[in-house]
Amino acid sequence: MRIETEADVTTAVLEAMSRTPDPRVRHVTQALVRHLHAFVREIRPSEQEFEQGLEFLARIGQAMSPTHNEAVLASDVLGISTLVCLLNNGDGGATETAAALLGPFWRDNSPKTEDGGSLIRGETRGPRLMAQCRVLAGGAPVADARVDVWHSSIEGFYENQVEGAPEMNLRGQFRTNAEGRFSFFTALPAGYPIPTHGPSGDLLRAQLRHPMRPAHLHFIIHKEGFKTLVTQVFIDSDPHLDSDVVFGVTSALIGDYRRSEEPAPDGSGEDFYQLDYAFHLEPGEARLPLPPIA
Repeated sequence: MRIETEADVTTAVLEAMSRTPDPRVRHVTQALVRHLHAFVREIRPSEQEFEQGLEFLARIGQAMSPTHNEAVLASDVLGISTLVCLLNNGDGGATETAAALLGPFWRDNSPKTEDGGSLIRGETRGPRLMAQCRVLAGGAPVADARVDVWHSSIEGFYENQVEGAPEMNLRGQFRTNAEGRFSFFTALPAGYPIPTHGPSGDLLRAQLRHPMRPAHLHFIIHKEGFKTLVTQVFIDSDPHLDSDVVFGVTSALIGDYRRSEEPAPDGSGEDFYQLDYAFHLEPGEARLPLPPIA
């Protein structure tokens, strides 16, 4: 159809897309056009603002690298990652869920580690932590589940962010035993600012938002016959639990990190903490997410 007024544009685009044979692709792309066109009509951007918006999107792609995923980061700070997570878990967002966003730092090749083994793979400062965890489904233990664990250092960095850091430090992969249990020894993570050198950081500064995430451990639990659980367990004393920059904290994800009176078992002389936590799987598809970094 010919375009006579601005109102004709949306109609013409939707009509052109109406012949898309795949019904899901047709539904998604037409919904995208309706909402994008409504957004443009609401804010009425100047041509200069439109150019700035396109530049913002281009800079997201330009900031991507094997060790940094700006696209995931932008989705996180806009709350989209958490929204998608909640819509796909917890009865479609109706109830609180034990799932959480993946984040931009998972690597799909963590070292296989024996039960009770250490994630510390080189010189690492900070309080020590022994985590004893259990994986259940309907109250029954889930044996031989793959569990990926990764987290930041006490300085607030993942090892891929620090030049010269021990390879795969504070990362490991476990298998649950017959009782659904796995445990590991590591260094207590700290809260940290997300990377702000790219367009996501510019957005936070423009909105006068802080870049902090509360301290947490990441987990992926994968077992055939169950929906893969991607989650985080936050430290209960962190001051940013109620202002997480990526909106990822729910009450179910706050762990009880208890300071022990015993010395750290590795003889480091550091403070020693303990965590007991149970994960609950639901029946469903076992599918690992796409790794955001190499």
